[in-house]
Amino acid sequence: MAFPLPQPMRIALDAARDAAIGGEVPVGAVVMLGDRVVATSRNAMRGHTDPTAHAEMVAIRAAAAALGTSRLDDCDLWVTLEPCAMCAGAIALARIGRLYFAAADPKGGAVLHGPRLFAQPTCHHAPEVYPGIGEVEAAEQLRDFFRERR
Repeated sequence: MAFPLPQPMRIALDAARDAAIGGEVPVGAVVMLGDRVVATSRNAMRGHTDPTAHAEMVAIRAAAAALGTSRLDDCDLWVTLEPCAMCAGAIALARIGRLYFAAADPKGGAVLHGPRLFAQPTCHHAPEVYPGIGEVEAAEQLRDFFRERR
């Protein structure tokens, strides 16, 4: 029996779908403070001509602005793809409490793959990490997106 996805991941997957419709790689992110959605975003690198406009970065910036602080200690980040090194670094610097992500990224991920940033002794803050939530749907979105472009 399949379990329903937690609402924050459903929102992130919907944002990823919107990214794909807009021609961006389908990645979505949501910052939560308890049960409250603080920020929702999607990849926007092409639309903003900004290589740092990954879904996680946009969501962290929006959450920090909404809460009036750069420290998001009590916040959770839900994202549809394992964060890259840049995003993992921002998650650590923002002091995000928990990271939930859907699909692993063996090529570009930096949490369970590559540099495994949170396991490095120079990483001053590591969130709790919960991978694989919504993995099937997120991976399907990514496969479909890249299949259409080949």
